Amino acid sequence: MYEVVDYDFGPAARNRLAGTTLRGREGAVAALETFYYALNSADLDTLAEVWSDDELAQLDNPVGGIIRSGAAITELYRRIFSSGMDLSVTFTDAATYVTADTAVFAGRERCEYTDAEGTRVPVEFRTSRFFAWVPGEERWRQIHHHGSADDPGALRAYQAAVRR
Repeated sequence: MYEVVDYDFGPAARNRLAGTTLRGREGAVAALETFYYALNSADLDTLAEVWSDDELAQLDNPVGGIIRSGAAITELYRRIFSSGMDLSVTFTDAATYVTADTAVFAGRERCEYTDAEGTRVPVEFRTSRFFAWVPGEERWRQIHHHGSADDPGALRAYQAAVRR
């Protein structure tokens, strides 16, 4: 099934980890929403549960670069959560591609964070998140993420906030 959906998964996203065991679109969307719940709640345990722990799980974005393995990806998010930047991310406008064992959500992230001066700063990303049905675990897990920003100045400021 292919469609465009405005999920609007942001600070009000729910922890639907139990729903990730459902086959098909419903379970894949539960995994996606759970990721945004974990990201906005700075819930590292839930985030690690929704990301694959496979050595070839991969995150490609301008904050972390290319990172492989569930453990390394979790460590990047640990750094983001402990940075004090009070990150808020909303996922919208997503082309959605779901098959029996894979789901790709390619859309936009509207973000806000607090900079070193205490100011709320907006930044936007183009993003894709790839989930797979994991046999043996019988649930959906994220196996790949790619993100990029169009505004180089906003990106530099965001990178600095994460690294502080």
